[in-house]
Amino acid sequence: MNIHSTRTALAIVRIAAAGNMLIHGISRTATGGVAGFDEYLTSLGFPPYAAFIITAFELIAAVLIIINRWTSILSIFFCVELVMGIILVHGPEGWFVVGHGRNGSEYNVLLMLCFISSIIAYWPKKEGQK
Repeated sequence: MNIHSTRTALAIVRIAAAGNMLIHGISRTATGGVAGFDEYLTSLGFPPYAAFIITAFELIAAVLIIINRWTSILSIFFCVELVMGIILVHGPEGWFVVGHGRNGSEYNVLLMLCFISSIIAYWPKKEGQK
């Protein structure tokens, strides 16, 4: 595989993962789900307005990753968010999102692997490193 196809493949992974998080934030906002999500998080002991901050992060960070700005650091934060999603919501539902289960962890894990690939690929290089 040449360097151009490798860069293209990594860009597709980066944009697809960030695009999914962007759509997630847009959907939550457009359907009025932020307030309900905030009530749920508050019931778990999170501070009020945590869902609003998370949703704003999804919208802003996803766009920044799509345009390849601060990709590695923002991808780390998305991985943390996705792990928390597994702990709080998806893990107790099992592995499968559909088919042999419902609302499970498999999608979160796939997104985390995409973000981990982006972290590795876009981590800032020191001068002289290839």
